[in-house]
Amino acid sequence: MKWKIVNNLKIKERDLSTSLEMTMGKILNILLENRGMKTKKEIENYLNPKIEDITIDSVEIDKKKLQKSLKRIKKAIESKEKIIIYGDYDVDGITGTAILWETLFGLGANVEPYIPHRVEEGYGLSIKGIENLINKNEKEKIGLIITVDNGIVAHEAVEFSNKNGIDVIITDHHTPPAGGGEKLPPSFSTVHTTKLCGAGVAYLLAQEITKVLSVKGKEKSEDPSKFLDLVTLGTIADLVPLKDANRAIVKIGLEYLRDTKRVGLQMLYKEAGIDPKKIGIYEVGHMIAPRLNAMGRLESAMDSLRLLCTKNIKRAQNLALTLGQTNRERQLLTQASTLRAIEVVKSRGKIKNILIIEDDFEEGIIGLVAGRLVETFYRPSIVISKKDGVSKASARSISGINIIEFIRKHSEFLVNAGGHPMAAGFTIETVKIGVLKKKMEELALIEILEEHLERILNIDLEIPLSIVDLNFYDEIQKLSPFGMSNPEPVFLSKNVKIESINLIGKDRKHVKLKFRIQNSEFRIDGIAFNMVDKFQNIKLGDLIDIVFVIDRNEWNGRESIQLKIKDVKKR
Repeated sequence: MKWKIVNNLKIKERDLSTSLEMTMGKILNILLENRGMKTKKEIENYLNPKIEDITIDSVEIDKKKLQKSLKRIKKAIESKEKIIIYGDYDVDGITGTAILWETLFGLGANVEPYIPHRVEEGYGLSIKGIENLINKNEKEKIGLIITVDNGIVAHEAVEFSNKNGIDVIITDHHTPPAGGGEKLPPSFSTVHTTKLCGAGVAYLLAQEITKVLSVKGKEKSEDPSKFLDLVTLGTIADLVPLKDANRAIVKIGLEYLRDTKRVGLQMLYKEAGIDPKKIGIYEVGHMIAPRLNAMGRLESAMDSLRLLCTKNIKRAQNLALTLGQTNRERQLLTQASTLRAIEVVKSRGKIKNILIIEDDFEEGIIGLVAGRLVETFYRPSIVISKKDGVSKASARSISGINIIEFIRKHSEFLVNAGGHPMAAGFTIETVKIGVLKKKMEELALIEILEEHLERILNIDLEIPLSIVDLNFYDEIQKLSPFGMSNPEPVFLSKNVKIESINLIGKDRKHVKLKFRIQNSEFRIDGIAFNMVDKFQNIKLGDLIDIVFVIDRNEWNGRESIQLKIKDVKKR
C-alpha cells in the first residue's frame, strides 16, 4: 500500500508549546483545504449547512421539466387518475417511494406505491412490471407512473407505457446515457440530477408539489424538515458523495433520524439493538440499511416500505423482526458466495486487471459479492448471476475507473445497463457472457493501468501523537458526518514505541496495542482490525510509523481515545 500525504505541512511538537488553540485552528484549516474548502463562504457552508439552501437551482434540476411534471401531477390529483409511484428495491428507492407516496396521498391523490420484485421483474421500470400493474388494476385504468431512483435508461418500458396510454414522469439520479436528451427515454417529463440520491430528488419534488398544489380540504405543508429522516437514510445508504446538498441533508437529518416518529424505524432500532441517540453513519450503513435492503435481496422490498410507512406498532414490531431475520439469512448467503467467488479467482492463477465471475449466484447478493472481491483483490469486479436465457450482473469499481462507462462500451452485447461510476449493473443474454467477458478483459488490459491497481492510502497530514486527546477528537468532529468525498481525517505519526501488543478476536486476526512516545509518559491505545499479517515482524518495544483515524470509546461511563490503525511501517 502506497502512502500519499495530501498536505506536506507537518505539525511539530514545538508548535504545541506556542498555542494549542492556534495549532488546532491550523489543523482544521488543512483538513478543510484537503476537502476542497478554501474560501470563507465555502468553509461556512461546509461547517454550518442550512437545509433551506438545498433548492432546485442548487442541484441543477431543469425547471422547465419540473414545471411540466408539476402540472401533470396536479391534473392527475384533481381528476382522480390512478397514480403509481414506481420505486426501486434498495434503501434509496424505498425511502424515496415513501416520500412521494405519503406526499401525494396526503394531498388526496389516488396513489399507490410499487416496488418491483428483483428476480421476477428486474431492476427499474420494466415491461413486466407495467404489465403486472395493468393486470392488478384492470378495473381502474392507470393514468400516471412516477418513477423513483430509476427510469433514466428505461427506453423500452417507457415506450410500452406510452402505447398503453400511461404517462411516465421519471425521477432519477443515475448517470444518463451518453448523447444527451435524444438518448433519454420518451417520458412525459424527467426530474433528474446526479447531485443527490434518488430519495433526495423525491424529497425536493415533494417540496415543490406541496408548494404549488392546492387541493381543496387538504392542508399544505412546506416544512423542509419533513421527510428528513427518510432522505437521510437514502443518502447515507446509497453512498453518494457527502458534499454540498448531500452533506447538508445528512448533517442536519441525522438528528431527525435519531428522533424519528416513525414507529417502524423505532422498532427496527430496537430489533437491531441500536440506541437512537447514538445513530450515525456507521449505524445507518451497517445496521439499519442492510436490514431494509435484505428484503429486496431475498424476498419482497414492499415489506421494507410497509415498515417505513406503517403507523401500527404491532405491525411495525412484526415487520422489524422479519427484516432482522431476513438480513441474517442474507449475511450467511453473502459469506458463502463470497468465499466461493474468491476461490474461483484464486484458481485462475494470475489475477487480471478486471475480475469477472459468473455462476448461479443468488441475484440479490451479487453486488455485495462484487464489493467483497474489490476489497480482497483491489480490481474492478463484475459478478454475474448466471441463469437460463437471461443473466443479471452487478459491478463495483476502484478509484480512477468509471465502471458504468466501461460497461457501456460493450452495449452491443447487453440488454441494458445502468448505474454510477463506482457501482453499476447490467442484463445480458446468457449465451453472450463468454464473448462479453473476453472483450471486457481485452479492454481492461488497455484502460486499467498498473497505477490504478495500487492501493493508495491518503493521509491528511503528519501530527505529533501527543496532541491526540478527547478535545482534539471533538474538534475534528466539526467536519463530520464522514463518508464518500468527505473521509474521516487520517493522520500519520512517526517514531512511536509499542508498549504492549496482543492478538484478540475469535480468530485472533485483530491486534490490540498501546503506544508510547519516547522520553514521555504519554500513552494511547490502538486497535488494528484484520491486520495480524502486518504485525508479523513487529514486536514489543519496536519503533514504528502509524497511520490512523481517531475513535472515542465509552466504557462504564468513562470516555477515552483509541486509534484505529490503517497501516504501519517499521522504523
